[in-house]
Amino acid sequence: MDSHGQYEQQVVWAVIGTDIGPLMLAATRDGLVSVVFHVTETVRATMLDRLASRLGTEPVEAPDSPLLAEAIRQMEEYFAGTRHDFELPLDWSLISGFNRQVLRELASGVPYGSVVGYGDLAGRVGQPGAAQAVGTAMGANPLPVVVPCHRVVERDGGIGGFGGGLETKRKLLALEGVLPEPLF
Repeated sequence: MDSHGQYEQQVVWAVIGTDIGPLMLAATRDGLVSVVFHVTETVRATMLDRLASRLGTEPVEAPDSPLLAEAIRQMEEYFAGTRHDFELPLDWSLISGFNRQVLRELASGVPYGSVVGYGDLAGRVGQPGAAQAVGTAMGANPLPVVVPCHRVVERDGGIGGFGGGLETKRKLLALEGVLPEPLF
């Protein structure tokens, strides 16, 4: 506890290897708060600074932390193809407003192995004309993979954009059986 009798925020992080490259996972006492693709030293430093600024405390590398253990286990199962649904507490404190509303709908309403259009997702949250705003929410997603923004595609069947890169999106959709594996 701090000098005011409040529990201090604790943020722990670890980097895990996956089929799509290294992922950085960060968690608080409230749950998984961040997943970051393609972690290099530079990306890690930038994200740690951002987390410290947004959450008010220095993140601590703690790959054996109980706060991360279940997230790491479930992520490994997902990439092994044995987990289709994440059952993790999530800390939504890095996202708010419309973006949070869209991401919560995505997390609960678009199951493994399926996709949804940007406009369809906008309609699900009561904003049928907000397809571009949904795209912005996908780009702001602090919890990719777990909150599956890779499952959001263009209405005409195009793959759409993706903060982790289109090749990563293709690999995630292929893992879920939505796209065939690339031939080369």
